[in-house]
Amino acid sequence: MTDIATISNATATRAAVDAACRGEGVAVLVPCYNEAVTIAKVVDDFRAALPKATIYVYDNNSTDDTAELAAAHGAVVRRETRQGKGNVVRSMFRDIDAEYYLMVDGDDTYPAEAATLLLAPLAADEADMTVGDRISNGAYGKENERPFHNFGNNLVRRLIRLIYGYAFEDVMTGYRAFSRAFVKTMPVMSGGFQIETEISIWAVDRRWRVADVPIDYRDRPAGSESKLSTFTDGALVLAAIASLFRDYKPMAFFGWMGVLLALVGLAFGVPVIGEYFDTGFVSKLPSAVLAVALMLIAALSWTAGLILDTVAKSHRRQWEMSVYRVMEADANR
Repeated sequence: MTDIATISNATATRAAVDAACRGEGVAVLVPCYNEAVTIAKVVDDFRAALPKATIYVYDNNSTDDTAELAAAHGAVVRRETRQGKGNVVRSMFRDIDAEYYLMVDGDDTYPAEAATLLLAPLAADEADMTVGDRISNGAYGKENERPFHNFGNNLVRRLIRLIYGYAFEDVMTGYRAFSRAFVKTMPVMSGGFQIETEISIWAVDRRWRVADVPIDYRDRPAGSESKLSTFTDGALVLAAIASLFRDYKPMAFFGWMGVLLALVGLAFGVPVIGEYFDTGFVSKLPSAVLAVALMLIAALSWTAGLILDTVAKSHRRQWEMSVYRVMEADANR
């Protein structure tokens, strides 16, 4: 097995990286909805950057000429009728078989020339997911004209760091690259723009190797409109974070909920207990009943957390075995 890219086999590593940078074994995934203004340029740019790659454009019910233009410029065009970026990514991950996957938006805001920088760590077996980081070099702050997007990105970054202990530089970027094992073992649950957050949290929770790659960013050209609703989609992203926190870390989620309920229960119950010891009577019966109810609910929350934590660990073990199977199949290809 001397042809495998490893630290001790620099020649094989260099060959693997060079092949990936030519686009060999690479699938470029472009989810699109009404991107006729930019899609032709995006396809042409990535064809030039990765001449051996296959470019897939998934049209998500566009009402303009997105699909026709993409096909005319050499992309493989497929349709996803379920509306939402998450639904498109789910179909892409299910349908396409490749060694490396490069996902990019069709709005011409991400530079195609950075594709090799995203693919190189995967080919060198140094990362399982690379993230096109628009934030750390200030490119997004300079080009983006929607200040609430910057605020939302920073809020999500801080929440993920608080919950999972990992600090992404750019959580909401649509420019990423993945290994085959990552793609083929990830269950995509989101339907909309929450997908970037879901992918980021999945990578951290499953301890995939993640590499941030600083990239340039440019705002949409004239005539191209963002499909992202700052407040509606922002609320959905926050809801997705809470849902994934509950699913992936149920002991922490229900444990902290139990602590909060217990504290409120004590706030109502301590005066009642104090009154009983002083007078031998309980005059605040509603407060006593509420305090007992809150403590019982807190105990149930802790119990639910313990049970669901056991289930989550079982799911994680099963997932680990599925990763082994995918990687073994890749080694035998």
